[in-house]
Amino acid sequence: MSLVELIGQADERGLAASGLACLDRCVPLLGGDDEVLRPLWAGLADDAGAEEWGERLEQVRGKLGGDGEFGGAGSGSDSDSGSDSGSGEDEAVLLARRMLAAAPTERSAAGVRVWADACSVAALQIHRLLDPLKDTGDSVDARREGRTEGMSPLVAAELRRQITVLELVAGHGTAGLRPALEVSTEGRRVLRAVVSRRSRRQG
Repeated sequence: MSLVELIGQADERGLAASGLACLDRCVPLLGGDDEVLRPLWAGLADDAGAEEWGERLEQVRGKLGGDGEFGGAGSGSDSDSGSDSGSGEDEAVLLARRMLAAAPTERSAAGVRVWADACSVAALQIHRLLDPLKDTGDSVDARREGRTEGMSPLVAAELRRQITVLELVAGHGTAGLRPALEVSTEGRRVLRAVVSRRSRRQG
C-alpha cells in the first residue's frame, strides 16, 4: 500500500502521530532538543483533550522559536532544485518551520489529516534537499504514490519511516505509539548527523 493510501485510511490518532513524527525527525533544523515534542507524544498516548493538545502545542512553539543549526530561513526559496547548498538548507529550515506553524491547535480528524499530508510532503522534500546524492524523481509526490525507482538514500529512508509509523498505529492503536516514536527517534538522529556534517563543511 502506498503512503498516500495509508494516510487516506488513517484515523485521527494515526494522522496526528504521522504528522508529529515527521516534525519530530526534522527538529534538528529548528534547534530543538530530543525531548521537545515529548508532551505532544504523551498527549496522543493518554488521549489528551483538544484543549490540552493546543496548550502543549503552543508551549512547543515557544521553545522552538529560535534558529536551528542553519540559522534563519527568511531567505529560503520554494524551489525544488536545492542545487545551491545554502539555499537548499534555508529551504529545508523554512519547510520545517511551516510544519510546526501549520499544526492544528484543535486535534480534529479533518484538521490533522490536512496537516499530516502536508508534513509528509515537507519531510520528504527536506530529506531530498539535504541528501548529498540526487533523487532522480520529478517530485516527492511520485514517491508517496509508490513510484520509488531512483530514490536517494535519505528520501528512501524517510519514506520507509513514514509508512512504518502509519502501519504501527493502524495495527496497534495506542500501543503502536511507542515503537512509532522509536522509529522517529532513529530518523531524527540520522538527520541531526546530516545537519552536523553540512554545518562543519560550511564552517
